[in-house]
Amino acid sequence: MRLSRDDELQGESGSIQTQRMMLRQYAAEHGLTVVDEYIDDGWSGTNFERPSFQRMIDDIEDGKINCVVTKDYCAIIGLNQKDLETQGILA
Repeated sequence: MRLSRDDELQGESGSIQTQRMMLRQYAAEHGLTVVDEYIDDGWSGTNFERPSFQRMIDDIEDGKINCVVTKDYCAIIGLNQKDLETQGILA
């Protein structure tokens, strides 16, 4: 879960709370076990040095997890559809 800017709520942003609800529902509906949550609230997706992102990569490399579920790819890589179209990834 990631949001590039804080929505000024105390504690976790509303967007992170919504993402968590959606992802937990998806996991439950598909029989997936949630091992951990990786949350970079207030971090740009263009920065791959995010603490939870790096922890997730370490857990993947250590074989602790074999599946990553995200609301959409922009939450991980910080690109929007226009960025992807510009780079020729989406038409």
